[in-house]
Amino acid sequence: MHSMTRPLDRLRTAAAEREEAGLRRVLRPRTPDHDGLLDLASNDYLGLSRDERLVEAAVRATREWGTGSTGSRLVTGTTRLHADLEERLAAFTGADRALVFSSGYLANLGAVTTLARGGLVVSDSGNHASIVDACRLSRSRVAVTPHGDVDAVAKVLAERSEEHAIVVTDAVFSVDGDLAPLHRLHAVAVRHGALLVVDEAHALGVVGDRGRGAVHEAGLSGDSHIVRTVTLSKSLGSQGGAVLGAPEVIETLIDTGRSFIFDTGLAPGCAGAALAALDILEESPDLPRQALSRARALAGMAREAGLETSEPAAAVVPVVLGPPQLALAAANLCAERGIRVGCFRPPSVPRGRSSLRLTARADLRSDDLAAVRGALTAVAELKVDT
Repeated sequence: MHSMTRPLDRLRTAAAEREEAGLRRVLRPRTPDHDGLLDLASNDYLGLSRDERLVEAAVRATREWGTGSTGSRLVTGTTRLHADLEERLAAFTGADRALVFSSGYLANLGAVTTLARGGLVVSDSGNHASIVDACRLSRSRVAVTPHGDVDAVAKVLAERSEEHAIVVTDAVFSVDGDLAPLHRLHAVAVRHGALLVVDEAHALGVVGDRGRGAVHEAGLSGDSHIVRTVTLSKSLGSQGGAVLGAPEVIETLIDTGRSFIFDTGLAPGCAGAALAALDILEESPDLPRQALSRARALAGMAREAGLETSEPAAAVVPVVLGPPQLALAAANLCAERGIRVGCFRPPSVPRGRSSLRLTARADLRSDDLAAVRGALTAVAELKVDT
């Protein structure tokens, strides 16, 4: 017979264990100016979230359509703005069609669970949590392959007994900032009759001509074997997500995608802001290049300080430190020096790989970069002393 414990005692014990391991997380509400800190933690890669053109577009949409979409997309939650946004996203990325969701997380959930149902999912071990959760909910067999290992993907596909399969990967991985081998993955997927699902969350707006994404940059945007998911909350400075793909894919999601059917549609203000961001990308082709240039500068500073990092494929710059306690101390040290950075600890990263994550923005100035250089030097000294 099981001994009886008080439910909250179990939760308190687990919280204390997380505290001891340096894994407690705290919500820290910020002020509009990021508490006066230089922001290297957000995903606002192009600096558009406070751009007056986006703010005004969101206000106009809100005045015209109201604060909420009022229902699911299939009932009252689809406005003319949603349809316009879908048309613009498809045209911008070179996709046949697009379907807008209320978040990028739900877009991944919808794409993977709907397209994989009853088949096989082959997922890269470095994929984002939204893909991991989608795999778990797909009611399919899931094979997790080593990061970037295309031969392992091919082996799993060749040996499968399932009739259909999908291969799912981030385009730019959210922690290490590296780019997936899309050409090779695409060739393997086509050879074995599988769909390739690519999450472009960290690529849209940064990678390729005018930030059209990694799939477009690879020359694969018109291929019907590829399904893309994107978020509107990073480079586009808004909120929401979308799935891009062939008409058959979009129609299947509309008919059977639970995270689309049963969720309230994206707020009109967010759709208006995202449309304005696409206008800016069309008009300002240098913005993505500026973000990538700043990211490479940040990575160079980390290497100069003797810290472990990688050459960024987009705006994400990791600084690997090891123990979670050291990563926390380094993030606090950066804040003391006026810089807000991300702090990634398990389960977001493997044990022993706790990191700072610096996210570049297109609007970083030379004095901002100088401040970052000093902070990274201090972090390197902290690591040596620990």
